[in-house]
Amino acid sequence: MDNHFNTPAEVIDLSIKACENKTRLPLGKMILLGIMAGAFIAFGGATSSTAAHAVENVGVARALAGCIFPVGLMLIVFLGGELFTGNCLIIMDVFDKRVTWGGLFRDLFIVFFSNLIGALCVDLLIVYSGNLNYSGGLLGAYTIKVAVGKIAISPLQGITSGILCNILVCLAVLMATSARDIAGKVWAIFFPICAFVVGGFEHCVANMFYIPAGILASLNPAYVAKAEEAYGITAEQIATLTPLHSLANFIPVTLGNMLGGMIFVGLPLYLIYKKNWENK
Repeated sequence: MDNHFNTPAEVIDLSIKACENKTRLPLGKMILLGIMAGAFIAFGGATSSTAAHAVENVGVARALAGCIFPVGLMLIVFLGGELFTGNCLIIMDVFDKRVTWGGLFRDLFIVFFSNLIGALCVDLLIVYSGNLNYSGGLLGAYTIKVAVGKIAISPLQGITSGILCNILVCLAVLMATSARDIAGKVWAIFFPICAFVVGGFEHCVANMFYIPAGILASLNPAYVAKAEEAYGITAEQIATLTPLHSLANFIPVTLGNMLGGMIFVGLPLYLIYKKNWENK
């Protein structure tokens, strides 16, 4: 009987070949695929926020968001896209001597800022579409609250939460590679991504949607007033919603995502399935 999935060793082989091809993409194609991926993740963030914004129980709200957010990675896997967090797995190609360290960081640099462009496009579309007006502007207030909370995290929290997040994201990417049919890939993606959302872990590309959306929402006095009324958000907290202050989240979370994908997933799986441990 034929297997309906690839073995772990086969998954790592397929991933290494796919990651090598990623670093060989023409610059224009890499940028376009990065923009698409950023937009797809932003769609997951926007729609999950819309679903969860009026749910008072935090656990239920996160569970609901976790059921919707995985659509972002599904779109990337099925339609194509270059995602910064998933591309941290290129570390396996570096240890396999297929890609240089320079090639790895070139890819991550280009894809990171391409993801940002895609997410910002969706931010603008969501804000000007009137989506944040739901529930009498409560969704706009919720968007502000989420951004304020993300900017307020400590560097240590950003790094550790980023590590936890990208362990699950990279495992989702690899599990999708293990499945050989679309239904299997859907479920392989769904559970790890749902787990990271429910856990409240930090994903730098998702935050490219959440934080700029909060900054834009804070420019609307009605949303600000609703945020003060519903969540007790203060003027001092609103004042932190700036691109400069957002670096307090992006820098540690991005570093944590890189560590999670490279050190906690890519490297150990490479050592297990590809390294020749025989004494010579």
